[in-house]
Amino acid sequence: MGKYFGTDGFRGKAGVDLTAEHAFKIGRFLGWHYSALRGGPGAKIVIGKDTRRSSYTFESALAAGITSSGADAYLLHVTSTPCVSFITRTENFDCGVMISASHNPFSDNGIKLINSEGEKMEDALQDALERWIDGEPASLPWASGENLGKTIDFYSGRNRYIGYLAALAPTSFENHKVGLDCANGSAWMLGRAVFSALGAKTCVINDSPDGVNINAGCGSTHIEGLQRYVRDNLLDVGFAFDGDADRCLAVDELGQVVNGDKIMYICAKYMRDRDLLPNNTVVTTVMSNFGLYKAFDRAGIAYEKTAVGDRYVYENMKANGHGLGGEQSGHIIFRRFAHTGDGILTAIMVMSIMMETQLPLSVLAGGVTMYPQVLKNVVVDDKEATLADPAVTAAVDACTRALGGNGRVLLRASGTEPVLRVMSEAGSNAECEARVNEIIGAMRESGHLIKIK
Repeated sequence: MGKYFGTDGFRGKAGVDLTAEHAFKIGRFLGWHYSALRGGPGAKIVIGKDTRRSSYTFESALAAGITSSGADAYLLHVTSTPCVSFITRTENFDCGVMISASHNPFSDNGIKLINSEGEKMEDALQDALERWIDGEPASLPWASGENLGKTIDFYSGRNRYIGYLAALAPTSFENHKVGLDCANGSAWMLGRAVFSALGAKTCVINDSPDGVNINAGCGSTHIEGLQRYVRDNLLDVGFAFDGDADRCLAVDELGQVVNGDKIMYICAKYMRDRDLLPNNTVVTTVMSNFGLYKAFDRAGIAYEKTAVGDRYVYENMKANGHGLGGEQSGHIIFRRFAHTGDGILTAIMVMSIMMETQLPLSVLAGGVTMYPQVLKNVVVDDKEATLADPAVTAAVDACTRALGGNGRVLLRASGTEPVLRVMSEAGSNAECEARVNEIIGAMRESGHLIKIK
């Protein structure tokens, strides 16, 4: 991770950590870089944004920077991150930019960069961009006259994405009552448009964005509202998205949450049974629940684990030819159809499986029993030294042996804080608590522990 760009873009408090000046400089660099690659003006960069009030400021600043460097800025306006990814790779754009802080509150924002293949931008280019933000080089050439770029409204791109998604469903969703929680974010128009086009009786909540209510007590991070809505209105299923609609969690007909792990299981089993799961393998992160791996073992489905972050999931999938992967939080990647997590696509896939199997979501998800989990964040004096301490590693090994095949422990470092995350999954909360405390005790005895957050 760099100074400004992490695994999911440049993110921070709008107007404080991420300013219009940052956005302008990012636009300047991208416009110059891609114009230089083309040998002159004519580079094309597409921009999307979520519904945060600050997104409008950043959109204008980015477009000004891009056009002042001789490239053209195409504006999708309010749309989702997967829409920007799809349009970038299918409409021959040099790169894409999404303005969003995903599931964060409206006061935060972010800038995500997407390469011409619809994937997250390469680290090397982001490193060069960071150097430019910090003053190296001191200046870039300005375009002038007929070499200045244009800003172009590109609403049509959003419509093409809607059409693409609707065409992926193998059958109509007619006579099924579907609830959508759009988090007052990017999905507020897209979700209704897609599911209505597919014939569902679409019931939508949190689809009235006002610039400050994105993710506020709604969406995938506050799914209890959708649970009540599904139960109260006797819906067949509900889907909750986050601010930029790249993740999706589901609610079954009983009002129970079906998280990303369960969604991966449902899709993997369906795809495996129809010879549609490349390498019979699913890519997860290390934070997927132990219960998912037990369910995969019973079903004879292989899996791989990556570091936390959908970026790492996708990189593993691409490198090894895998077709399905994701995170418990609801970032699910179907690589045959998309190069990033796509919440609306995920909802379509789950709905299509329900339609073909004629099974309710509660039954489809019943093959996974989630294990209780305890996670504690521990501030330490030195993350690497603590991880390498013999007493700490011995405690982790002892806990692993004690749990045997009925649970696990995980110790990992935060990427941004002097914090280690200590996690255990086991048959009961009490056992999880005991294992976590045993590892934290070893840190205390070794003198590394500062406090438990």
